Amino acid sequence: MIMRDITIEELRQCDGIQTSCTWIAYKGTVYDVSHSELFAHGKHYNHRCGADLTDAMAKAPHVEALIYRFPVVGKLIPVS
Repeated sequence: MIMRDITIEELRQCDGIQTSCTWIAYKGTVYDVSHSELFAHGKHYNHRCGADLTDAMAKAPHVEALIYRFPVVGKLIPVS
């Protein structure tokens, strides 16, 4: 699978509030959660979309495998 590179700025633009796309990042991969009711209105509980949720997932009450069911958009480019 070839993944496109996504900058943090591109990720932030897909917050589900200002745009119709709703993306999140987890462990360097960007996922499209646009069609998930769990991320309605650009948030999931107190977590905002358009962000890297890797650290937040460590405290989540569910398993990380739930993230993997969403379509992959690309790879998050590390900030240098």
